[in-house]
Order: sequence, then C-alpha cells, then structure tokens
Amino acid sequence: MQRLWAFLLVWLSMPLGGWTQTTTVTSPDGSLVVTFRLEEGRPVYQIDRLGMPLILPSPMGFVLKEQPPLVGPFRLIGLVRDTVDTVWTQPWGEKKHIRNHYHELRLQLEETTERPRRLDLVFRVFDEGVGFRYEWPEQAYLDRFVIMDELTAFRLAGDHQAWWIPAYHPNRYEYLYRRTPISQLDTVHTPLTMETADGWFLSVHEAEVEDYATMTLAPSDSLTLEVDLVPWSDGTRVKAQTPFRSPWRVLLVGDNAGELITNYTLLNLNAPNRLGDVSWVRPAKYVGIWWEMHIGRSTWGSGPRHGATTENAKRYIDFAARHGFDAVLIEGWNVGWDGDWTQNGDKFRFTEPYPDFDIEEVARYARDRGVQLIGHHETACHITNYERQMEAAFAFYQRLGIHMVKTGYVAHGRNCIWIDEQGQVHREWHHGQFMVRHHRRVLETAARYQIAINAHEPVKDTGERRTYPNMVSREGARGQEYNAWSEDGGNPPEHTTILPFTRLLAGPMDFTPGIFDILIKDRPNNRVNTTLAKQLALYVVIYSPLQMAADLPEHYEARLDAFQFIKDVPVDWEDTRVLHARIGDYVTIVRKDRHSDDWYLGSITDEYGRTLEAPLSFLEPGRRYLAEIYRDAPDADWRTNPLALEIVRQVVDASTVLTLRLAPGGGTAIRFHPIEE
Repeated sequence: MQRLWAFLLVWLSMPLGGWTQTTTVTSPDGSLVVTFRLEEGRPVYQIDRLGMPLILPSPMGFVLKEQPPLVGPFRLIGLVRDTVDTVWTQPWGEKKHIRNHYHELRLQLEETTERPRRLDLVFRVFDEGVGFRYEWPEQAYLDRFVIMDELTAFRLAGDHQAWWIPAYHPNRYEYLYRRTPISQLDTVHTPLTMETADGWFLSVHEAEVEDYATMTLAPSDSLTLEVDLVPWSDGTRVKAQTPFRSPWRVLLVGDNAGELITNYTLLNLNAPNRLGDVSWVRPAKYVGIWWEMHIGRSTWGSGPRHGATTENAKRYIDFAARHGFDAVLIEGWNVGWDGDWTQNGDKFRFTEPYPDFDIEEVARYARDRGVQLIGHHETACHITNYERQMEAAFAFYQRLGIHMVKTGYVAHGRNCIWIDEQGQVHREWHHGQFMVRHHRRVLETAARYQIAINAHEPVKDTGERRTYPNMVSREGARGQEYNAWSEDGGNPPEHTTILPFTRLLAGPMDFTPGIFDILIKDRPNNRVNTTLAKQLALYVVIYSPLQMAADLPEHYEARLDAFQFIKDVPVDWEDTRVLHARIGDYVTIVRKDRHSDDWYLGSITDEYGRTLEAPLSFLEPGRRYLAEIYRDAPDADWRTNPLALEIVRQVVDASTVLTLRLAPGGGTAIRFHPIEE
C-alpha cells in the first residue's frame, strides 16, 4: 500500500463570484477519470472513460430538516490522495482471491458562512468502476441532523438502453425486468444496468449501506437520474449524528456485459470482515419442506395437510443423507402460520413448534445422520414482534445445533410494522433506514450465536458479505416460486438471462433452482418455463453459496441421471469466468471448484434456440479432462418437450472448442473432471 499526503489549505477568503476549483483522480490504468469542481462554491463531479464522457457534470449535496441545505458555497480546506493495491481472500465466494486496487481522493470542504459546517467527499477510482461517498466529521456546528433529500445526480451522456424494475411498488423487488431507453424510465431500484451506443456496459448501484436509506433513482429529465432515498413513515429520509457517512454511490463499467459479472468493486468498497473466525459459516446445498407448499400439496399452517410434521421432516432428512446434501430447510414448523399469516405477523412464535412437529427429535434425527437443519423465521415484516423474540430465537437454534436461518419479511407496500414506546404503530418500506438498521441487528445478533442468514424479502445487497460473512445469501428478485402460482404465467425464459447482469451484480441470490417436474402436475395452470437442462445450468449461472434442490424428493428419485449433476456441482468457487454474455438473450459462465480441480459450465438462453462455441482455454494446459455434458436433446423445447435431455461424456483439453446447442428456453450444464494419467 502506498499513501500520498498532500494537505492543501487554500482559498480561505476567496471571493465567491465566478470562480472554479478543479481536481482529478484517475484509475490505476488511467482509463477512468473523475473530475471534481467547486463551481461558485458548489460541488460538481463528472466521470470520463478513455476520453469519452460517462457522467456529465452532476450536482452533489443535501437538503436538511430545519437547517440550510448543505450544497455550498464551500471552500476546499484539505485534499488527501491515497493508492491501495492489495489482495484479500473471501472465506467463501464466487472468487477466492480478490484484488483491491484503486486511487483515492478525499476532499475536505467547509462552508464559507459564519457557522461553517464540514463535509468530506471521498472518491475511489478502480479500473472497473468508481465509488464516491459523503462523510460528516465530528464538528462544532453540526451534530444531530435529518436528511430530507440527497441531491446526488447522474447526468448520463446518452440515452442508453437500460434494464430495470420499478421502485415504490407493492411487491418489493419482485418484478420482471423491463428494457427501455433511459428516457423512458420510471423511478427504479438499483442495480440499474445500461448498454451505451458504443457498446460499453454500465451499472449504477451502491455499496456498504450501513445506517442509511437505500437509494432509488428518479428521472428528473430525459437523461438525468437523481438519487431518491427511500423515506421513513414520517417523510424524512435519514436520521444521523456526526461523525456519519453515506453509502458509496457506485458506477460499474465494462467493455462487455460479462465484465460486469466479474466486477468486484462493490465488495472492495465494503469494510473487511468484522467477525473474525467465520469457519462456522459453511456453504451448503439443501433440500426442504418448501416447494410442496408453493404447489399446494401441503400447507404452512397447521391442519390435515400441514407440511412441517416430524414424519415429513424425517423423510427429507433421509433423502438428504442418502444423496449427500448438507442441510434440510423446514418452513411452517412454528406457531403463527394459521389463517392469513401475512396480516398477522404479531402471532408468530419463534421457539414454539406446532404439536405435530417435535423439533428436538427432528434435530437429533438430523444430527445422527450428518445433516444440518436450516431454521426459518418468517416475520410478515412485524419487526417489533420479531425483535422482541430474536435473541431467544437464535439461542434456541444454537442449542439445537442449527447454524443457518432463512428469514422472511412478506408484506406489501409500506407495511413493515414497528411500535414505539407510546404504543403507536408505524409502517415502513422494506428499503428505508429503519429496515437497514433492523437487518444489521439481525446479522450481528445471529453472528453472536454462530448463525448465518439467508434473507428473503430483504433489503437489497450492497456487498455486506465482506464485512459480515454470515450474510450468505438473499432473495430480492422474482425467484422460482413464481413459476408455481403467478397469474402472469411465471418467469419467462429470458428472466434468468437478465438476472446475472442486474440483481446478481449486487450479490448472491437464493433463486431455488432444480425443478424437474417442469409441468407441475399439482398446478395444471402453471409450469416452469425452461427445459430440464436449463434447470441444471442455473446452478452455475446463478451464484449462491447456498443452493437448493427445490423439487420434491420423488421427482429427483425418478430422474437420478439428471439429478447427478445437482449432487456433483459445488457451491464454493475458486474462480469465475464469463464465456458468452448478451443481456436478456444468453449467458455462459464457468466456475472452478474451490476444493478440487474440477470446473463447471452453465449456459442458458431465452425463448430462442442458440448455438454457441465455447473454447475451453480456462482448463489447465497439458491436462485432459472428462466432460460430463447434460444438454438439451435435439428435439427439446421449453414449450413442447422440456424434459428431453442428453447426457454424454467426452474427453477434452484446453485446446478443445465445444459447440453448445441450446434449445429454445434451454441450457447446457457440464462438469469437467481431470483424468488422472
């Protein structure tokens, strides 16, 4: 690490009219340049790449409650430059070793008023992107403050094509992605991914959201997007006290769409691991009592079709032990699910099982067979009810030897409930500062009991897994369950060819792939809109250290040939590379197992068939591999013949170029295993 200090005490009494101060910071390779200006004392930034504008001069600042806006005029009282070039190791992840290489510029600003407030701006410029944040040092004239609006804007240099989902809609992040020009955007969630007319790919997101509202983007004119912070129920955006800092506002950049997938800027902008030894966080493959409820075969609530019974749990545990799965998820075991549980979150009891579920016996039965249980905390977003019980609930699971919990926050619109000391009920969005604080409390409490978290209906991922490695996965997009019951017909074939370039840029997703009963016999009006081969390929394409074989045991027992790939595929990786990438059309990803010399390939397409050439240059030169190929049969088609699958074996090496023929709505999954000579 190299640190370059350059303190500048400048312009302490310069007149304000018509003056500009300018400074720049570049990426290590010089391709990205951030220019910062004080234009008549007001902060403005811009970003260029290879001499071409990405972000045109854009404003910065804040509107505060019952205080003057924090927009200037400022003077620059200090400037600090820094260079960092290190490599750190993920305890688990899609890539084991991450290079963290950037140039940093810290600008220390002070108002020119008689009672001047301080504000620092910090820019970090990587070869693959830019992050910047605001920091409020402890100071004389600003202590507690409330942000009513953040004035950061992104003035884009063109009317790029964008892939997006709307913000402030009832169903959180669970919408199908739309593709439109920037000029046709609604207010949107991030990551917001774009393709420029020159063929570059951009994505706007944020990193290290710790005690702040999450950011949506609202169009203010055809090419300008303004930060729109998700509000509290009282209309304020962020409640703060100095010292304080915002999340990083992030622009990711790639020459092609695949470079966005292997961009680790978001992780690098988060603080290092705060938990110390996290050997108790273990990536896992699991099965569970879940899909059978979504297809209507059983119920979460008690009664004659209750899914979470002792007998049924043992059946899943036996299946997991027989086929080498690490864990079993059990939903619906605890009191609170009866009736319309989405409206009765205060009824959930997190340590009280239903009478037909002996949790002590189930935990013992699983332990004796070498299988972990995954606990479940559905809250219906009644936060006060959950937090009152949270400590006891995690202690309960720890006593039973449970080290992973799936949380849930099913509620629609602004309906996350907390009750204040006066008994007044407040209803919040899933994505505001209140819920950011809540999720951080969950992570920290769970860590004390050596429990990892898989959050559903979450706040979006902004790279927290680097700081809290027990944040193993989350939902945050339309997952597999929509194929079971959605009135719009479920996820179309293109959905999973968009996710790797949008939602998955933020972090791992518990999508729950692996449905073999494609036509869903229990739900004749619904189906999975893929081929069987594509369901296998999703285990490589959609990254998560926690992967579910989501279908029923009997459906896997009927297709043990295809099931073998799910049994073999790892969930913890040494390296990740992208061979083909066109957003919404197709993607091919290869990953190397962290614990062997095996490589795995997943390739998927949308509703159109494709033929792709896949060079195997990622394999170790001079070594032969057995390729176990699970591919669409020649007559496979997601509409008419989704189960048609071929399994072939072929000897390959690093010079081989494989032809991947993907059926409409199809895919290919391959294991490459070294041949010992």
